[in-house]
Amino acid sequence: MRGLRKMLYKASRRWVAVLWVLSLIVPVWGAPAPVLAAEPPPRRVHAPYFAGNVIYSQTTIFWLGRITPTENYADVRVGYNDEHLYVNVAVIDRRLWYDTSPTPETLTDWDAVSLYLGINDAPALDAGTCQFVAQLVSWEPRAGYQQAYCGSSSATWEPATVDFTATTGWRGDRPNNNVDDRGWVARFVIPFTALGLTRAPARGTTWRLGLVVHDRDDAAGTPIPAQVWPETLDPQQPQSWGELIFGRPRPYTSAPATPEGAVTIREGLNGAIVPDAPVGGHTTCGRGVEYWTQWGERNLGQVAYFNIQNQSDISDWPCFSKYYVTFPLDQVPEGRVIQSAEVILHQFGGAGAGWSPPAQPSLIQAFTVAESWDEATLTWNNAPGPAEFAGETWVQPTSVYLGQPGVPWTWDVSAAVASAYAAGEPLRLAFYEADAAYHSGKYFRTSEEEEYGAVGRPTLNITWGDPLATVASASQPAVLLPGDRVTTTLLVQGSGYPLTLGGALGEGFVDAVALTSGLDLTAGSLAWSGAPALGETVALQFAATVTGTTGSLVTYAVTLAQNGEVVDTLNGRFILDPRLFYLPLIARDAP
Repeated sequence: MRGLRKMLYKASRRWVAVLWVLSLIVPVWGAPAPVLAAEPPPRRVHAPYFAGNVIYSQTTIFWLGRITPTENYADVRVGYNDEHLYVNVAVIDRRLWYDTSPTPETLTDWDAVSLYLGINDAPALDAGTCQFVAQLVSWEPRAGYQQAYCGSSSATWEPATVDFTATTGWRGDRPNNNVDDRGWVARFVIPFTALGLTRAPARGTTWRLGLVVHDRDDAAGTPIPAQVWPETLDPQQPQSWGELIFGRPRPYTSAPATPEGAVTIREGLNGAIVPDAPVGGHTTCGRGVEYWTQWGERNLGQVAYFNIQNQSDISDWPCFSKYYVTFPLDQVPEGRVIQSAEVILHQFGGAGAGWSPPAQPSLIQAFTVAESWDEATLTWNNAPGPAEFAGETWVQPTSVYLGQPGVPWTWDVSAAVASAYAAGEPLRLAFYEADAAYHSGKYFRTSEEEEYGAVGRPTLNITWGDPLATVASASQPAVLLPGDRVTTTLLVQGSGYPLTLGGALGEGFVDAVALTSGLDLTAGSLAWSGAPALGETVALQFAATVTGTTGSLVTYAVTLAQNGEVVDTLNGRFILDPRLFYLPLIARDAP
């Protein structure tokens, strides 16, 4: 029965997935992909702040590319502190080649990474957009293997003197031969002062970000497609790049609502279908498959458990593992407010038992995924990339079996659920980590778990509420003199329920006139009624003259009721000519 329900679910989505994949078949030989005609999925990276040194295993991770004999994949980690931005690009690459006599013009003809940053939102290249190129090098000094470029007044890239640091390292046989290697790493440290800033950007600041991973697999330089992030990236068009947001998202705060209900969504519970699938090395580091031709194409959609694992040593990439899951949200009634949501995964074991040093804790990150996918065909190579950071949780290692259903670990995904619910979409998530330590994978149960009971399956708990309307105000001008005319706007945020607004103007208001149809102003009172939809804002304007003396207080009061019950109040106050009434206070220490 469960298999039939899943088959029907997948069939309804398959043609959407096929059409999306076909839309991405665009040649990228020798250059980044052009901007796609279709609306691209969002790609945003939230870089965490560190008070001291950037901690590798606590940076935010995102990824791009594929693992094949001629294609590269990269895990990218970002973070920042008061002095600099940190970007680490770990590239899985079968053959490593670098130029023993490099020139700035040919750096990207070999294994190299181009990092694009835009510190403003300009539509074209300017002085605030810069490109940092770092080529792989074996043992030679870094001089000559990196170059910076910035936009010019003519919207072109020009060589620039930017004081940044790029370091590279590699694992495998050795570069510049035809023996298989494992990969390489490029690390960028870019001081904010080098970009003309005096300090780190404030939390919430958004920059443009793009990446290109260039590849060379032989001495002749046979053309190989570059891997780009985001997939819409055009180096000449900053608007096609992704977004780099400084700082983790602020805690989720729901819209005003009265608690109404809750639901638990889990495979098989109340008929819910929760497709999920791990990708990567699983718990065996890809044992039994050929790494370059089979590992990235393996589907694990029917396994009963999964592993989340990563590390800083690129040579162990066959052990890397991620997890994808989709939760339907159709059990939440329409027109409600998401108040909170959490995902629970049950850990039953982990890698590293008996190893020295032992396994370490992992900061496992959750990301939203914009595209649909099929658990019967999902692989490392076709799995969609992350859209945006959704939450993180520290998960502890274990050297013993934890029993069933195991230890529950929780991720707060309230904002992600609210966004998906508002868009009428299911919640699609990917889980991964920026770990540095060896053999520290964490094992969890999937939706396919049958032997130990359903409680251990991935679970989404949601609480929702009945929306409440609100009222706010804005007035112009902000500073009033006796006799001035003031225009006030009352902003009523709808809830989908009938609303009534009432209020009164104080004695300091005269000649009041309603500027919005439906707003009644009679003898200094305010009255309005309506039923704006949830999220709709109605602006109610009135104008009046203020009277009184300098320093006197002019007030008005508003009450908003929903279905006959008061849900919000507002008290407006003006002090006439406060520039004269309030003098500056100067405090001096006693001699």
